[in-house]
Amino acid sequence: MPRRLGGSVAVVGIGHTVQGELPDLTAEQIAVDAARAALADAGLTRTDLDGLISCKSVQGDGGDVATGKLLGVNLPYVQTLDYGTCNFSLHLAVGAIHAGLAETILLTYGANARSRKVDFGAPVYGVDLAEAAGLVHIAGRAGLALQRHKALYGTTDEQFGMLAVGQRQWAAHNPNAIFTKPLSMEDYLAQPYLVAPLRRADITMISDGGVAIVVTTAERARELRQPAVYISGIAEHAGIRGEHNPENLMRPWLREAAGAIWAATGLGPDDIDALYIQDPTALWSLQMLEYYGFCGLGEGGPFLAEGHTLPGGRLPLNTHGGQLSESYTWGWLHVVEAVRQLRGQAGERQLDAPAIAMYCSSHGFVKAAASILATSPDVGR
Repeated sequence: MPRRLGGSVAVVGIGHTVQGELPDLTAEQIAVDAARAALADAGLTRTDLDGLISCKSVQGDGGDVATGKLLGVNLPYVQTLDYGTCNFSLHLAVGAIHAGLAETILLTYGANARSRKVDFGAPVYGVDLAEAAGLVHIAGRAGLALQRHKALYGTTDEQFGMLAVGQRQWAAHNPNAIFTKPLSMEDYLAQPYLVAPLRRADITMISDGGVAIVVTTAERARELRQPAVYISGIAEHAGIRGEHNPENLMRPWLREAAGAIWAATGLGPDDIDALYIQDPTALWSLQMLEYYGFCGLGEGGPFLAEGHTLPGGRLPLNTHGGQLSESYTWGWLHVVEAVRQLRGQAGERQLDAPAIAMYCSSHGFVKAAASILATSPDVGR
């Protein structure tokens, strides 16, 4: 069980490139552009760092050696995560700081999959029965999982479509978002299925872009430029038995990560002011709303239909537009948005004085992770 962090580590810098197409740049160059922005945001330079965690993007680039060379740094602590979606990278940084391996760590992500026209029609988890059946992208399994949810609980297309429609409403106020054109429910239902019953708006676009985050100790954070955003709790759980897990399409092991994050912080769903869910497909949001306890199991459809996650609702979800409307970036911009909201720097989409934000993510059908961020170091003690 994760121990309580007590706000001992904080996010002090965030930065990103424009999102969309960045031709003629490597993933590492894109990551370094974002890194410079994050360091400037924190009021730091590369000489203030003693750690670097890079994230290999889907095309296999973005390693720490190449990124470090471009930054021009030699550092005591350097790591690369093969699947470093921001929660996993963030958790590694927290562990390194607690172990005394580093004090101020730069986390980087860069991708140019769109410009390079990377083929996503390839096996995700190696060759298995699902791949042999043609389910070579997470959307295939996600489509089956949504069919299962509809069969078990009566979830309708209109209910599920509230996720894509809502993300577009939030993105309309985000200058960084790629998809900002209004999407009505009628527009959504008129879209043909891409992987039935998922429509195009239910699945992330593929975009180029870079994101970087700087984390440090709470003590050092108090000396820096930006208001500190404290990491109140972290948790992970892996369902790596894969299809040996009963109902693995429904990803029931998500509830283990949920139980761990609530136990690690002493908080509950009602304490969360802003929720961020990594959403390469909208199904992820539906499942995590239920497993993390924001509504009951099987009640996600009616919960969404009541408008709780929309602008003005009681549970703001992905206030930047998420991966469905803002950009791809493996969920890294979810943490950037959470930090902006807690700092009060989100512009037209700014919520009313949020104090606690939560980010839930997953690696397809095998891993889950969650983090809680707060404006006070006392949250989660």
